Amino acid sequence: MSDAVELDEIERTRRLAADAERVIVKAGTNSLTDAESNLDDEKLDKLVDDIADLHERDKDVILVSSGAVGAGKGLVDYTGETVEESQALSTVGQSQLMRRYTESFERYDRQIAQILLTQHDLENPRRFTNFRNTIETLLEWDIVPVINENDAVATQEIRIGDNDMLSSSVAVGIDVDLLVTLTDVGGVYTGNPKEDSAAELIEAVGRNYDEVQSIVDGSSSAEFGGIQTKVQGARDASEHGIPAIIAKSTEENVLGRIAAAKPVGTVFVPINGEQR
Repeated sequence: MSDAVELDEIERTRRLAADAERVIVKAGTNSLTDAESNLDDEKLDKLVDDIADLHERDKDVILVSSGAVGAGKGLVDYTGETVEESQALSTVGQSQLMRRYTESFERYDRQIAQILLTQHDLENPRRFTNFRNTIETLLEWDIVPVINENDAVATQEIRIGDNDMLSSSVAVGIDVDLLVTLTDVGGVYTGNPKEDSAAELIEAVGRNYDEVQSIVDGSSSAEFGGIQTKVQGARDASEHGIPAIIAKSTEENVLGRIAAAKPVGTVFVPINGEQR
């Protein structure tokens, strides 16, 4: 399907991504935990290694990290079947998650800072201004902001609901140059690659968005449904002129390859609100 997007548009978008000075990297739960929901040290260290590669290229990186509830399940013998259990698990897992990030970033003499948000923080101008000022100060201090939804206090009315949408909202609100969503799937496919061996990677999304959306809706399942919010988040960023890429977290040197304008995952061409 990449022929639905002109090759020069794809190359131009890859170059924009490579030249990005401020990057949001969103890591999903499956990119950080093992099959038993324990934090996977190897996966987490690889993510930090990849981010360190961007730092070496003088880029600012903001990390949006899932994994708190999953990490909590690995530590506490509860399944999170109720809202109350999931909220409590998030508090257990969040502290574990930040402890591991602290340890991993210390290998590069880099400090991190935790920021927990709700939808109210994104929608209230004064609160969002405070959030943005905090981000700017942390980046000025060479500290890595690590953002997650504040699951412990988020009610239905103030829930963002998904870190894919959180990362997109933050990307637009603080004018980043690139949004990278890391996943265990590695891009957008013509089918569910976990079930269909013939599913092919869609190299680029732009004027073919409606067709891609139909494919995603048709191929999504309970296990694979998360790709829908990843596509929506990337699309929202691209409509505000921000290139976005959905890529595989386990791919070797994945962020470095993006910074070198190499073909990685599925790239979303910036369209600045133009309907295609």
